[in-house]
Amino acid sequence: MATNIIEDETFSEITIIQLPSGGTFENCKFINCNFADANFFKMSFMDCRFESCNLSLVHLSETGLQDIFFKDCKLNEVDFSRCLDFLFSVSFEDCILDNAIFHKKKNKGSRFVNCSMIETDLTEADLTDAQFINCNLHRASFSYTQLKNADLRTSYNYTINPDENNIKKARFGIHGLPGLLTKYDIRIEG
Repeated sequence: MATNIIEDETFSEITIIQLPSGGTFENCKFINCNFADANFFKMSFMDCRFESCNLSLVHLSETGLQDIFFKDCKLNEVDFSRCLDFLFSVSFEDCILDNAIFHKKKNKGSRFVNCSMIETDLTEADLTDAQFINCNLHRASFSYTQLKNADLRTSYNYTINPDENNIKKARFGIHGLPGLLTKYDIRIEG
């Protein structure tokens, strides 16, 4: 079965209906597209960039995401755990990832910059060397998460149990200490 390969294309202001069906997108740009609730079943994206797109509730079953960058995108309730594991790599800047799911995903060295990640599920994810720069992690789920050498110095509103997560050599700001000590039910003042 031949695979439809689309390379070096820019798609602007389209919906899923206007996107060529199936296949693989390499080095493509998607700008101001509305893919809300779209089904990307078995599609592959490699070295692609999504800018100012609405991808809320997009379905990613067996979807390949390799070296993908999202900027100014809405990704509410997107279940990245359903993506193919092979070479999975995504990074985000100025995105809304509220209620997104990264359960058991390996995304080492990923970048989350100025993102809203309210109630995002990071359970059992491998985020070794990840950078969380100025992200709101209110009620995000960290459970058995690999955060080795991760940088959370400028992020806020997180609660991370150091006994339940691997935070070896991770970096935190002084303002984040209450989120690391929540399990002790102590008050930090000053």
